Amino acid sequence: MLYIIILGIVAAIVGAVCGTQLQKRHFQQEIQQAKAAADQLQQKAEEDAKEKSIKILSDGKQQTEDYKESIEEELESYKADNVTRQSRIDQRQTGLKQTEERLDQLHQKLAGESHEINEQKDGIEKLHQTADDLTKKRMQTLQERGSISLDEAKQQILDQLATDLKREKDIELKYQDDEAQVSAPKVAKILADDAIQRGPVDMPREHIEHSVQINDNNTKQKLIGREASNIRYIETLTGTDLVFDPDDPHLLHVVTQDPLRREVAKTVITNLVVTKQINAQSIERQVETARLDLMNELRRTGEKVVGSLHIGWMHPDLLKIVGRLKYRTSYGQNVLNHSIEVADISGMLAAELGLNVKIAKRAGLLHDIGKAIDREVDGTHVELGVKIAETYDEDPQVINSIASHHGDVDVTTPIAHLVAAGDSISGGRPGARSESVEEYVNRLKSLERIASSKQGVKESYAIQAGREIRIVVDPKKLDDEQNQKLANEVKDEIENELTYPGKIKVTSIRDFKAVAYVGAEKKKNHKRLKKA
Repeated sequence: MLYIIILGIVAAIVGAVCGTQLQKRHFQQEIQQAKAAADQLQQKAEEDAKEKSIKILSDGKQQTEDYKESIEEELESYKADNVTRQSRIDQRQTGLKQTEERLDQLHQKLAGESHEINEQKDGIEKLHQTADDLTKKRMQTLQERGSISLDEAKQQILDQLATDLKREKDIELKYQDDEAQVSAPKVAKILADDAIQRGPVDMPREHIEHSVQINDNNTKQKLIGREASNIRYIETLTGTDLVFDPDDPHLLHVVTQDPLRREVAKTVITNLVVTKQINAQSIERQVETARLDLMNELRRTGEKVVGSLHIGWMHPDLLKIVGRLKYRTSYGQNVLNHSIEVADISGMLAAELGLNVKIAKRAGLLHDIGKAIDREVDGTHVELGVKIAETYDEDPQVINSIASHHGDVDVTTPIAHLVAAGDSISGGRPGARSESVEEYVNRLKSLERIASSKQGVKESYAIQAGREIRIVVDPKKLDDEQNQKLANEVKDEIENELTYPGKIKVTSIRDFKAVAYVGAEKKKNHKRLKKA
């Protein structure tokens, strides 16, 4: 057993030695192969390096030759440029030398001419001196022979010249005056047409409400109060009369001639209806607030109008008076809008005539300022307007325009004529103002009365709010020629007797109809015979 173990150990040792030798031999073979491969790689690398070095050297030589050629070409171009520049320099030096020679010649020529000029100047001065001496001798001789001094002769000439100029001035002024009188109507018409087209702007008619609608019965009862105490207190504080409409118990009318009081009362009632707090304290508070708001509104309105017209500074109290015109109407036309129109028209006319535009606009705006207080103070609106303008130190031209725009006083400034023209244009244009219902009805009746009074007229109708009168005549009494004559007669009588806005069309109608029946009587008789 031990023997077998020893043999196994010996066999293992021998196998290990044999394996080691075999492995060593295998490693040696691999080393030799690696050396061979390395030699091959080294040889190949040396060959590649040699080829690359040869190529690099050849490329470097080629680049060097190319660079050398380019440098030589640049040097050649530089040499050519230098030659060209040197040639130009030589040409410039030659030109400078020639210019210098010409300048020397010109200087010599100028020096000679200057000498000649000095000599001629001396000769001219001598001639002037001789002429002065001869003039003095001539004047002395004339004075000795004419027995008149020089000053007297000058005075006679000046007097004669003044007389001639005065005569020419009078002739020219007479011609200008005649020309102005002839062309004035035409120029005035052109300016008025232009002002009408550029100035007035049609605005919707402002209807001033005189009533307040109260739909809630409880609120109405609170507003009236116990034994009408609240509504009477409002009347006392606002200075108005409050009356419910008999046909509409929810419509409360504010009755007063003062538009500001009416505005305050309407504002108070409206605010009380909204808040529904109706007692003595709230009524007093609302009245005070409404008056303060109204005063602020008057001032803001005046400032806005004056600022839009560009007429300069105006006294704050006068601004409030201007604002009061917002609540004043005349023949249905709002006075503030009317005053603004007159200011615009007056300014346009003043600009066309070369007058002071700012003064013209100011006079146009203030021409009806008296209407702002004519319900509170006795006097015509013209008188009150003059007093207001004088109180606030307005320009005399503005004061004269206010005083004369209705012909109460003489016109002393051209601005007043422009304001009067603007007032007529603004108030007289169609649609600007309206007449009362009574006047309207009377005018329609007058139109029909004039037409019906003519012989041969069967019927007459005023239509289109009085802008047309239609006449139906009896064709048996009037022929076509008489019908035309009738229309002209009615037109002339309306023009002479009535005052009317715009134009009225007169239409006279003569309609003759001939009617006849055929066989009617025979048919009736035939029926009667059949019945019999």
